[in-house]
Amino acid sequence: MNSTTADATRLTEHESEQVDRANASGRKPVVFIHGLWLLPSSWDRWAALFEDAGYTSLSPGWPDDPETVADAKAHPDVFAGKTVGQVADHIDGIVRRLNKKPAVIGHSFGGLLAQIIAGRGLASVTVAIDPAPFRGVLPLPISALKSASPVLHNPANRSKAIPLTYEQFRFAFANAVSEQEAKELYDTYAVPAAGAPLFQAATANLNPWTEVKVDTTNPDRGPLLIIDGEKDNTVPWAIANASFKRQKRNAGVTEIKKITGRGHALTIDSGWKEVAETALAFVQRFA
Repeated sequence: MNSTTADATRLTEHESEQVDRANASGRKPVVFIHGLWLLPSSWDRWAALFEDAGYTSLSPGWPDDPETVADAKAHPDVFAGKTVGQVADHIDGIVRRLNKKPAVIGHSFGGLLAQIIAGRGLASVTVAIDPAPFRGVLPLPISALKSASPVLHNPANRSKAIPLTYEQFRFAFANAVSEQEAKELYDTYAVPAAGAPLFQAATANLNPWTEVKVDTTNPDRGPLLIIDGEKDNTVPWAIANASFKRQKRNAGVTEIKKITGRGHALTIDSGWKEVAETALAFVQRFA
């Protein structure tokens, strides 16, 4: 799966080790892609679950991602200016270095990126969880606008890295868990995030040249599952279902599943395993 894109991608030492390990294992690779305000470590429990099921897991970062939450909070500016196109090309380059076409699983903007990678024909099977909308997805519920408002309220934030306050995180991510768990999730996982992707998504339907677009018609897209939390404020059902309706025009298998009682933190909260096992079952059907 080598290409000039792969040659142009600058991998971290950890990412290179993950690719080499996956290729040496001979197992089917699964690539996990995180979204805004999280790091690759948010997938650690998922990666272990999939490894136990016989896959080899990779959790690449966005370009310049710090290794730890503490590092991210100490050096927030490393996130600034990252765009959807930059991150998509970075993941593309990693995927093309794999000897086997991987399953790709992403959450939030990672769910959008997973669909971009699938639309390029690089995924054998894809799971997009609470996926950020792409060009052609029209619903814009009030709760989604409120979740994005910490960034979108100020145009200058486009070039900055923006942290969420606990109250903002509580609404956008952790509205469906207890106060105690919400605080634990905030302390454990929340990091600053690039403002640019939210501005890109907000203007995608006005910009024919946007990077926030998905090739939903590629016959090599492969099977796709969209998962959405019933109580998600950031990506409500209306957005996820509109993405599904765009994707189901593809000749490949396209499914959607609502997870009852769950918010945007469904990949990292105490109920993560239910979601992970739902994704694993879908991957096992096709990979």
